[in-house]
Amino acid sequence: MLAYIKNHFKESIDTKEQILKDENLLDLIKKVALEIIKAYKNGNKTLLAGNGGSAADAQHIAGELVSRFYFDRPGLASIALTTDTSILTAIGNDYGYEKVFSRQLEAQGTKGDIFIGISTSGNSANILKALEICKEKRIISIGLTGQSGGKMNELCDYCIKVPSSCTPRIQESHILIGHILCAIVEEELFGKGFH
Repeated sequence: MLAYIKNHFKESIDTKEQILKDENLLDLIKKVALEIIKAYKNGNKTLLAGNGGSAADAQHIAGELVSRFYFDRPGLASIALTTDTSILTAIGNDYGYEKVFSRQLEAQGTKGDIFIGISTSGNSANILKALEICKEKRIISIGLTGQSGGKMNELCDYCIKVPSSCTPRIQESHILIGHILCAIVEEELFGKGFH
């Protein structure tokens, strides 16, 4: 059992080390952070969505932006589209589960907002529908996926692909990337910045 536990830690560390060695992926994370900063400077907001564990990640990241991350500062407008059961069940009942996020983006998204869609496979139907609305409304779309990127790879403005096909390892890296984005945004908007 101890070997099993150690192996999980090793797999998680190995995945993160692959990210650390990939200069293109690191640069993409930087570009995404700059897009989010620009959106907030322009008075826009972030909207996030995912299913299952990815729904929890969407809520986690939104919470860090609205509340605080490393230090006290004004809240940042961020909405997890996964949290309102009345909205989710109404849309699911009236339009189908595939539209639970796209319908909310139609209602709450505006040009220049940021949508972060989280899917380990990159093929979640409701995230793909949401990305179609992003194109229509000129919402900047960011995908967090696994190594293939799935169909999201073609639909997102920016697709951050974690170099793994193992769902838990992907999710562990997604939340680390989310934390990094929150830290950069907070520091650039309310701290000393990186200049």
